[in-house]
Amino acid sequence: MAERISDAEYAVMEQLWRAAPLTANQVADAMAGTRSWSIQTVKTLLARLVAKGALATQADGRRFLYSPLIAREDHSAGAAKRLVDRLFGGRISPLVAQFADAENLSDADIAELKALIERLEK
Repeated sequence: MAERISDAEYAVMEQLWRAAPLTANQVADAMAGTRSWSIQTVKTLLARLVAKGALATQADGRRFLYSPLIAREDHSAGAAKRLVDRLFGGRISPLVAQFADAENLSDADIAELKALIERLEK
C-alpha cells in the first residue's frame, strides 16, 4: 500500500483489526465511545481506505462488510520506517537516544533493549 493512512483512517482500521468483517454501522457503533462521528463520516473514511487499498469490501445483502487488506504489523513497520527516515535520517540510534533522554527507561525497558541488541549481534 503506497498511500499513507491518516489518524482518522487509522482509528477506523483499529476497529477492523480487532474484529472483521464489520459493516459501516458496526464500525460506527464500536467507535461511539471514543469518537462522535456520524455514520456518514465513518462511511467516508471506509471509502477512502478502500480506495487506498487498505480495505476489501464484500456485499452482504444491501450492506457491505469491510475487512483489512493490510496487517497491523505491516502498517506499523511502514509507519515506523517513515518516522525514522523523516526525523532521524534513517538511523535508529538517534531515535532510541531521544527516547532514553526524554523518558525514564525502566529496568525492564533497558533489559529488553539489551536483549534486542544481543539478538541482532548474533
